[in-house]
Amino acid sequence: MSGHSGYEMEDCVEALRGALASHGITLPSLRVDLPAFAGDYMPPMGLVALGNCNTGTARRLVDALGGGVWWEVELAARGETVRAVRREVGARYGREAELCVAELLNNVVRHVGEGAAARVRVRAGGAARRVRVEVMDPAVGALPVLVAARAEDESGRGLALVDAVALAWGIEVRGEGKAVWFEVAGDRGEVSVW
Repeated sequence: MSGHSGYEMEDCVEALRGALASHGITLPSLRVDLPAFAGDYMPPMGLVALGNCNTGTARRLVDALGGGVWWEVELAARGETVRAVRREVGARYGREAELCVAELLNNVVRHVGEGAAARVRVRAGGAARRVRVEVMDPAVGALPVLVAARAEDESGRGLALVDAVALAWGIEVRGEGKAVWFEVAGDRGEVSVW
């Protein structure tokens, strides 16, 4: 599982700054050199200057303020719905996003259960024009694990594929379940700055 990079923290601050500005709110703490600030801390997640919150909390603040979510869909995870979401994500955000979202949704079907409630949220843009995709489900007890599949194994390659294709990925446990996220380069016309 990838950790929270300096880029990701900077991107969170940029998204949060924009969402706050759209509500007429300016916080001086968001002007600090974030990588240097966060480098003073060693918890599992890098800290964001605003209230010393982690990147997951910062992204939820952006959502609450109405910024950052470009596309979202709720679905019952089944073969046909996975295919439809995969195609839509591919058409909007490119082949890498399509491949990774399909792997994560197939993991929901396989490890949480056919028909499990899932949500896909996509944010595009930010300072480095990345696309961030979150696949959420209610099964906190079914956390994905990156394994080294052998040639004869029939499964176990999904997260390895996400790890190889995505710029970053991770898992966030939330009150309503978990989110497995990944980021890929934003190369489509629909990508906009948050």
